[in-house]
Amino acid sequence: MGKTKEETARRAALDFHEFPKPGKLEIRATKPLANQSDLAKAYSPGVAEACLEINNDAKEAVRYTSKANLVAVVSNGSAVLGLGNIGPLASKPVMEGKAVLFKKFAGIDCFDIEIKEEDPYRLAEIVSSLEPTFGAINLEDIKAPDCFIVEEVCRKNMNIPVFHDDQHGTAIVVGAALINSLQLVKKKISEIKVVTTGGGAAGIACLKMLISLGCKRENIWLCDLSGLVTERRNEKNKHKAFFAQDSKLELLEDVISGADFFLGLSGPDTLSKAMLMKMNSSPIIFALANPTPEIMPEVVHESVENAIVATGRSDYPNQVNNVLCFPFIFRGALDVGATEINEAMKIACVQSIAELAREHSSAEAAAAYQGEDMKFGPNYVIPKPFDPRLLPLVASAVAEAAVNSGVATREIKSITDYTRDLESSAYKTSMLMRPVFGAARSATRRIVFSEGEDERVLRASFAMLEETGDRPILIGRPEVVMHRIDKYGLPLRMNQDFQLVNPESDPRFRDYWGTYHTIMQRRGVTPALSQAIMRTNSTAIASIMVYRKEADSMICGTFGQYLWHLNYIQQVLENEGLQAIGALSLMILENGPLFIADTQINAIPSPEQIAQTVIATARHARRFGIEPKIALCSHSQFGNLDNISGRNMRKALEILDNSKCDFSYEGEMHSDAALDPELRSRIMPNSRFEGAANALVFANTDAASGVRNILKMCANGLEVGPILMGMGNKAHIVTPSITARGLLNIAALAGTPVQTYG
Repeated sequence: MGKTKEETARRAALDFHEFPKPGKLEIRATKPLANQSDLAKAYSPGVAEACLEINNDAKEAVRYTSKANLVAVVSNGSAVLGLGNIGPLASKPVMEGKAVLFKKFAGIDCFDIEIKEEDPYRLAEIVSSLEPTFGAINLEDIKAPDCFIVEEVCRKNMNIPVFHDDQHGTAIVVGAALINSLQLVKKKISEIKVVTTGGGAAGIACLKMLISLGCKRENIWLCDLSGLVTERRNEKNKHKAFFAQDSKLELLEDVISGADFFLGLSGPDTLSKAMLMKMNSSPIIFALANPTPEIMPEVVHESVENAIVATGRSDYPNQVNNVLCFPFIFRGALDVGATEINEAMKIACVQSIAELAREHSSAEAAAAYQGEDMKFGPNYVIPKPFDPRLLPLVASAVAEAAVNSGVATREIKSITDYTRDLESSAYKTSMLMRPVFGAARSATRRIVFSEGEDERVLRASFAMLEETGDRPILIGRPEVVMHRIDKYGLPLRMNQDFQLVNPESDPRFRDYWGTYHTIMQRRGVTPALSQAIMRTNSTAIASIMVYRKEADSMICGTFGQYLWHLNYIQQVLENEGLQAIGALSLMILENGPLFIADTQINAIPSPEQIAQTVIATARHARRFGIEPKIALCSHSQFGNLDNISGRNMRKALEILDNSKCDFSYEGEMHSDAALDPELRSRIMPNSRFEGAANALVFANTDAASGVRNILKMCANGLEVGPILMGMGNKAHIVTPSITARGLLNIAALAGTPVQTYG
């Protein structure tokens, strides 16, 4: 018999944790340890200098150690979500997972620390002793009421943030989801009746958050396994007792009548259909028990109208997930050296998460959650975890709140600059693209996208409006474009935010095919063929628009083969003296940017074409604020082989020398010699430039394209491009794998006057 779905999933999860090496974390050095000199600085005797600086001034630890970017995830495994008290060792996979999320979503380094201690005061003492090592502490999966004690004692004894995520993380995300839900059902938080099940750490924290957001304590009805928490019960848990009601009611089924909001943090099937029917109209149901909610979303929607439902599950809309909160609130707290995470910072986190859900969904989140409804509404009241905008928006709001509330020990000179720095972390291309976007904002550009019906193009078009203010031109059928704009929840208005060219009925059709025929009539193109091409070929249409000066630049290539698009572009635009030189890709790697050329145009370029590519590469590198150091790469190395690539590169070097170029270049050489200065100095002591090359020009497209793809797939390189050089920025051809952000980057590059960049 074959394996069941559950067995397959279980095996896959275990294999994920075991291979290629056990666990989900490792430690990597951030400084080189390649020789005795490095060792002497990293350890004895050089390390003493850093120790002495910190001994003289404790604040110097931020400069000389990783403390300011290091968080501890601490647990005793007494209340692991869905598993209960499994102990510290069995909880380790969960804590490692939490550490991975810190790194993935906010770039925060993290150690998981599992402690074998059940006494909350002793546990708090152990955690407090960790303060010299860490910039903040994330308490995790500690049972109630012990978690309250541990956090309270640690916060009193420690001068760094201590945050029990099961409490406050859940409360923050619940608060954000509720704010947006109330907006949709048109109710005020100060007027709603809240009924909740579950008096654990998360439940109590959520209720305290509701009060901070404006809910009245007397409107909150807390039920646990014993029923309604009332004053008659003489509740010993002070956190529960705070919400005790002066009421004779005892059961959830009685309390639920007239409720506007049900918050479930208890167990499966707690809320019945009959109870649901007693709630007010347009009820809000947050059934957060995992894996089985207090009531299933389909039961809610079958029973009442206009309900908003959230769960803790990823297979339903509106997942209340702590990962929306904890990486980003810690990022903001660490960056200002906050001594605690206070109520103002939590509220800032709530409001920024809620605000993000009300905006249009990002292209990155849409790609990660294909097929899901990503428009603000009943099925989308909180953003998705993979939305990269969470980091800059939430962390900056938290940091600003920390500064304003007086718990920050380090200042941020400009919150705008800080937000931009966070955007650079979220979007790897952001930092390098800053000068390009700056140039784009200073010019008025008309950019036409030939594949205007593509989702990525539509998302890039909206981003253009936000980032540069340019109004794009789209080629596409109106009914298709508008349907997809509505489907993706993009606030784009035809004729106001973008111009549309309908290939089926544009009034300029006669002019377009006439222009194309004039250009191509002596190359075998008849009037009838010209008409057919202008009806079906959006790349040709865009080229004609640029030729007729109805657009400054065109972008195509989201589908199809690169050279197919190039053929139509050159047919039209070569009449303006433009000729494709090469395709340049900027690869953003962990250790910095690297330009690769020519990846598309000339299969085996001549020496003259190689020289042109080198010159154009230098010109474009400077657009990004990078001073070019270009290596001419070949199988031959400084004349040691008499092959075609070596001969071509040597001849190109002569051409460049005679051109008196104002940038650094060297060749012919292997790629490793280009990137490793020590290796190059052994082979060629009198090299023309020092350090590593930042641009590699290859002797054929196979080599260039191969390196580009290897860097993308094996080194997680992020590509800006390909940039079509030689066309005066009047045309760019992307590749089908491009993302919406990639299109936005190309749009920022496009349309700049030729005398500026070429």
